[in-house]
Amino acid sequence: MPRYTVHVRGEWLAVPCLNGSNTIRWLGKEAVRRYMKNKPDNGGFASVEEVKFYIRRCKGLGLLDLDDTVEDALEDNEFVEVVIEGDIMSPDFIPSQPEGVHLYSKYREPEQYISLDGNSLTTEDLVNLGKGLYKIKLTREAEAKVKQSREVIERIVKEQTVVYGITTGFGKFARTVIPNSKLRELQVNLVRSHSAGVGKPLTPERSRMLLALRINVLAKGYSGISLETLQQVIEAFNASCLPYIPEKGTVGASGDLAPLSHLALGLIGEGKMWSPKSGWADAKYVLEAHGLRPITLKPKEGLALINGTQMITSLGCEAVERAGAIARQADIIAALTLEVLKGTTRAFDTDIHAVRPHRGQVEVAFRFRSLLDSDHHPSEIAESHRFCDRVQDAYTMRCCPQVKTDFFFHSLKIFQFLSCKLFHSCLCLNFSFKMVFAERAETISGGNFHGEYPAKALDYLAIGVHELAAISERRIERLCNPSLSELPAFLVTEGGLNSGFMIAHCTAAALVSENKALCHPSSVDSLSTSAATEDHVSMGGWAARKALRVIEHVEQVLAIELLAACQGIEFLRPLRTTTPLEKVYELVRSVVRPWMKDRFMAPDIEAAHRLLVEQKVNVWEVAKPYIEKYRREHIPESRPISPTAFSLGSLETNMGIGHDHRHQNEL
Repeated sequence: MPRYTVHVRGEWLAVPCLNGSNTIRWLGKEAVRRYMKNKPDNGGFASVEEVKFYIRRCKGLGLLDLDDTVEDALEDNEFVEVVIEGDIMSPDFIPSQPEGVHLYSKYREPEQYISLDGNSLTTEDLVNLGKGLYKIKLTREAEAKVKQSREVIERIVKEQTVVYGITTGFGKFARTVIPNSKLRELQVNLVRSHSAGVGKPLTPERSRMLLALRINVLAKGYSGISLETLQQVIEAFNASCLPYIPEKGTVGASGDLAPLSHLALGLIGEGKMWSPKSGWADAKYVLEAHGLRPITLKPKEGLALINGTQMITSLGCEAVERAGAIARQADIIAALTLEVLKGTTRAFDTDIHAVRPHRGQVEVAFRFRSLLDSDHHPSEIAESHRFCDRVQDAYTMRCCPQVKTDFFFHSLKIFQFLSCKLFHSCLCLNFSFKMVFAERAETISGGNFHGEYPAKALDYLAIGVHELAAISERRIERLCNPSLSELPAFLVTEGGLNSGFMIAHCTAAALVSENKALCHPSSVDSLSTSAATEDHVSMGGWAARKALRVIEHVEQVLAIELLAACQGIEFLRPLRTTTPLEKVYELVRSVVRPWMKDRFMAPDIEAAHRLLVEQKVNVWEVAKPYIEKYRREHIPESRPISPTAFSLGSLETNMGIGHDHRHQNEL
């Protein structure tokens, strides 16, 4: 018998349908009748007949024709929403689908799998799992380890041994022994009481990353979870059944308790849950719609599900991936600006950077040479000012390599460590509070849940990546200021009638200023919690969230600089820049036309922003072939600098050669 899940004024109702020829109007009336039946005042209605409504799908919010039959318009167990005419929606109302869910409008269930063993997951794997590109399965070795650790827990329960979190209470109640008859209730109570987060829910991508990381931890075989329960968690992930996880509430020790508790709450069939099929609904209905059962927690399994730093680490992995992407593209945008401002490449000479051989500095200087080398890529713009009387450029151009520093490489190393690519011993990704050592047949309480490592790495990442925006905003100023650029004021003709990039620069300045506050390290703070049991915490959750906000601002500032630099090119025509930078210009012009007179600018900034964050077609992908070709031609037996392997001994080889001759008068 078909059944539909219907949302009416915040209530979810299961409505069976005996006759497929019933209309959508009938379904709405039946849902309203059931809603009224559950309300002491009938929901404020005298009768069902007086209620005027329309019905829409939860997925995609498409309106349904009230006269269509349910069998023609709906799939079995589909989720729909009855909207009462005259109701005013609260601005705080959480819609049927979360922020950013438009990215899932073309969601297709993946066919490929990633095998997890707790040791081999990389940051790139995690991001791809978040995007829904893969399903998950366990390796046989992981399954065996999970079974072995569970046997230890079963033995503890059978022998009624007093062990924290298994046969005792939690935190301040660690000395309270719980009878065997209530051990399952203990775990459910733990999940319910710790589900105390607030704020917006995580987006589907971030929820998937969080869930994937938790599975990876449990696959390590130190948590004591049963293989049966872990397989249920994996089934929920593979069906993209994602619990409602508020973004605020973790202090980063002991682990991300509130977010992970909300994760576990949905898996046991309580609270809210989202899937591409259902939108938001009660968790039990979403699981049922996908043919899944809520998890029944066994002793220790609640603790196993909620104790870890997967919120910090999953958001941190996203931050590292995005920071790396925008850092690479920042070099290209800065090179384009330098070309427009008729700067020199002498500051990127190999000998200069050999004296101060920091990894990031060396690579940035190399990229500038690969994009601007006049001998390799003739530039009419560069040739036009070869014998000018300028001696050197402002710091915002010639100090790009030194300003970028090695922040990205440092943070990447930390998170690769946490994702077990470099070391098969993970502090934050694979260990929990009460660890089960099957080979020793015992459990040990430790502190591997503490989020200090990723918190400090993310604070450092935010500070480092912020400087990309800080220096970019100063270059935007130089592009817009005619006394510094020799270009029309604010990069527009008929200044006064047109304002050009005047306020776009203000937006960049505002974002940079906001970042300055966000870059205050969260990890320097700590507040004692849990009756002074947890008396030092990392505040890593906020470190992760604000790092992502900083990175988004950096992307937006660089998008503005990219537009401004391309607009500057217009005033230098018919002269052409180097081949790789012309390709970048052409990419931008494929989505944003030249600024001939004032128009609505926000869509242009958003279009340029998309060019920086898109994976398939972005500024880096356009310029990369030219950078790598230059590397091959100028560095014997060279290959791209690996983000995980670098030695000072190979520095001279990696730096390459080449001396440009712009500004012959430079001292």
